[in-house]
Formats: sequence, structure tokens, C-alpha cells
Amino acid sequence: MELERHENSGATTTTSNKIADVVNDDFLDAHVEEEDHSSVAYLDNKMQLRDLLDISEVLNEAGSAIIDDSFTRCFKSNAPQPWNWNIYLFPLWVTGVAVRYLILFPIRLTLLAIGWIIFLGLFFPIHAALKSHDRLRRQIERGLVEFMCSVFVFSWTGVVRYHGPKPSRRPKQVFVANHTSMIDFVILEQMTGFSAIMQKHPGWVGFLQTTVLESLGCIWFNRTDINDRHAVAKKLKKHIEDPEANPLLIFPEGTCVNNEYCVMFKKGAFELDCVVCPIAIKYNKIFVDAFWNSKKQSFTMHLMRLMTSWAVVCDVWYLEPQTIRPGESPIDFSERVRDLICSRAGIKKVPWDGYLKYHRPSPKLTEKKQQNFSEAVIRRLQSSTPGQ
Repeated sequence: MELERHENSGATTTTSNKIADVVNDDFLDAHVEEEDHSSVAYLDNKMQLRDLLDISEVLNEAGSAIIDDSFTRCFKSNAPQPWNWNIYLFPLWVTGVAVRYLILFPIRLTLLAIGWIIFLGLFFPIHAALKSHDRLRRQIERGLVEFMCSVFVFSWTGVVRYHGPKPSRRPKQVFVANHTSMIDFVILEQMTGFSAIMQKHPGWVGFLQTTVLESLGCIWFNRTDINDRHAVAKKLKKHIEDPEANPLLIFPEGTCVNNEYCVMFKKGAFELDCVVCPIAIKYNKIFVDAFWNSKKQSFTMHLMRLMTSWAVVCDVWYLEPQTIRPGESPIDFSERVRDLICSRAGIKKVPWDGYLKYHRPSPKLTEKKQQNFSEAVIRRLQSSTPGQ
């Protein structure tokens, strides 16, 4: 069948409708009959191509996931584009590698080691000597932690620009920020002594958590332990009521995201009946990607990658404090704060729970999806059967 071309350019139709009409004219106006009844193919003359494509919401979701898997993209580190592709650029690339690994890295490592020696040589003696002077001890320890965080930032040649008023210590307030790496805490801590809520880590990071950061009033949790959530919720409420406590910092995404997307916020920080102060963090990937994929790389190797780069470039915005509005639910409140952070940092919102990175969907959810899909297919088959 030959298609006629229409000369009238004013009559516009969508591409999908044109395709559907063509397929309908060519293939769907006639019944297809085969003598071999085991391979009978039937197409109802009223069925359109869009009906086939819209067989169910489940297929629509599956097709969207194949075309654009926004969940996986949240935790994918983009590989740097190669630029040493010819004889003119290759010598420059080799020179850069030699400078970063043979000159900058040894200098940075030496300065980091000196910083650790100074920090540990002061922290533990002060911690032991001033046990009876709790307020003075915490003040000195907070200053030492801020010093050590500054040493870490210096070891990456960190270029951090802070925008907005510096956070102050007040009761009934909590700070929330988007999360890219554990260095988010280091970058924020060098300016203000925060008490953070963190996942408990093993190794030397876990040792620092239970010894050094414990003095800041940090709260640890284990995301695999459901009972931990209730205990953490009680500690949160107790912390924000204490006027002497350090400002509380929460990363409500609950996991590290690649600084291009922002997953759903956990509502716990938004149902404390307190002021929420948003912080937006945006890394410039011109020298290094600061995203830490904890499933593929240890934190030690992550720090090595930062220390062998040219620099870590970052912007931090302290945004206007927010309070829950009358009639607003904690979930709506969290979404409003997430909108502010995403807009300021220039990152995309996605409707995903970050914990799906660590946990498979529940069997009940899977079974419900399967049931909805099977019912939709059965309804479609029954409606397209001849004689019905």
C-alpha cells in the first residue's frame, strides 16, 4: 500500500499518531488467517498501535527504566574523557601525571602526617587531663577536630567557597545537606564544629568515629538494624534540646549520591519540630570527581584519588532556615527543603529511595507488581479475543 503525501503543511499531527495511523491502515484493517491454527495471528481492526504500547503501567515503567535508568545514574561515577589522544598532548599528560604523583602527592602526604602527629599528640592528653572540666575539654577538642579537617582539605589542595552566614549554635535547629562523599563532613566541619549523624564504618574510620568524633556528640547508626532507628530518633530529640550541644548535621539522603542527582530525603530530620537549615554542596569535576562509591572503593583509596588530583573544587551555600508550615506534613516539608537544595546546587531531583542501593525491594512489592501486570495482560487479551 502506497502512502500519499499531504501538501498542506498547516495540518500538523504528532509523530506517534502518524505511525499509529500508518500501521493501522497497513496492517490492522484486515484479519490475518492461517490454516495452521497453532500459529493463528489475530489483530482486531479497532486496535491501535498506541494500545499495544500502553498495555499496562508496568510495561510503561519497564520501558522508561530501559531508556533512562535514573536510579543507577544516581550512583554512577562518570569516567573522565581522554584527552591525551595524539603525539602533541601525550607528553603534557605524562608531565601532569609525574607532577601529581611524584611531587604533589609526597608533599601532601608529608603535611597530612605532620597534621596527624600534632593532632594526636594534643587530643588524647587533653582528653585525659580535662575529664573533670567537660565544657573546656569539648571546646578544645572541637577546635582540634576543625584543625585536622583543615589539614585534610589542604592535602587535597581544596578550593572551597562558602556562601552565606556561618552557622551558629542555637537550640531547636538542625542542618541538612546533600551527600556526595564522607568528605562533605570534613569540608563543613573545618568551618563549624558540627555533631553529625553517620553510618558506623569499620577500620580506621570506625576507630576515629568512636574515639575522636565521639567528643563532638556525633550519633552513629547501622542502616541494616531496624532497632537502631528508634534509638537514633530519641538521641536526635535529646540533642536538639541541649543548648550546649554542637549544631546537628544530617545527610537525609542516607547514602552518597554522585552530585548530579538528589534522591529522596528521609523524613526523620523534618519531624523534630525544629528549624531546618539547608546546606547545598556542589563539586566542580574539572579536576576530580569527589563522589565516593563505597561499594566499589574503600575510603582510603578514595582519599588517595583526591590527594593525587590537581585540586578539589567545591561551593557550599548556607541557605535560609526553614520551618514547617501549618498543615504541611514532614514528607512535604522534606520535599520543599530538597527543592531548595537542588535548585541552589544545580542537581536533579529523582523519586528514588537511596536505601534501594543496599536493599532489594520487598517481596510484597514485587508480588504486587507481578499481580498488576498479569491482570492487565489478561484484560487486554480478553478484550481483543474475536467474538467478545
